[in-house]
Amino acid sequence: MRPDRHQLIGHGGSPSHSVEDYWWYVARSRLLETALSSYAASSRLTLDLGSADGPSAQWIRQGAAHVASLDIDPRGLGSEGVCGSAMALPFGDETFDVVSAFDVIEHCEPESVALAEVARVIRPGGAFLMAVPAYQWAWSDHDVANGHHRRYTRKRAAAAVTAAGFTVDRTTHAFAAVFPFFAAERLVRRVRGDRTEAQDIAEIPSVPPVLNTVLRHLCRLDERILRRRDLPFGSSVFVAAHKPT
Repeated sequence: MRPDRHQLIGHGGSPSHSVEDYWWYVARSRLLETALSSYAASSRLTLDLGSADGPSAQWIRQGAAHVASLDIDPRGLGSEGVCGSAMALPFGDETFDVVSAFDVIEHCEPESVALAEVARVIRPGGAFLMAVPAYQWAWSDHDVANGHHRRYTRKRAAAAVTAAGFTVDRTTHAFAAVFPFFAAERLVRRVRGDRTEAQDIAEIPSVPPVLNTVLRHLCRLDERILRRRDLPFGSSVFVAAHKPT
């Protein structure tokens, strides 16, 4: 199977392991754990796709006996990580109890190939946890720089996962509390007409320390709600699903 386009152009690096205190990465880790950790409990063997994105899924390791890491960028992988593509996973059929793919599938074209690979390596009854960016109307030069192919609604994300043979257990938005800032920022990008190309490691917007703290604390509101119910809007979509037995 051919590697995906981003391998060919060298894109795939994440800046998260060099800026672990950036509000979005800190908040995303907490939101993912709040919304999805119950679906990954007591896993014997978990596969974390895109795991060079350092701080976002450390909580997964706390609930699994063993975690395999895979990313197309070796720079953020540990000594036990595997450098490879989600489009052709170098693992046997029905190997893992849980597979996580946090902000990975939007990089894959076609997405059906990556999701079929995920379904192939998950054991019957196993869980798939996914996060993707929300709303195609929010498409901007940021998505181009990061090598995205698409953004999602909850319905679009659930349909893609269902088409791969999974049963969806939960879909929710995240980053609702900071959504006005997100929408305004995307509007400014559109008005400015910013242009770019896919980058090896996309630049993170500079945020003053005080604002970095404020945004991180605002996301705690999302955490409180996600413990009880789904969020109807936000800049990310989270999905929990399982492979039928």
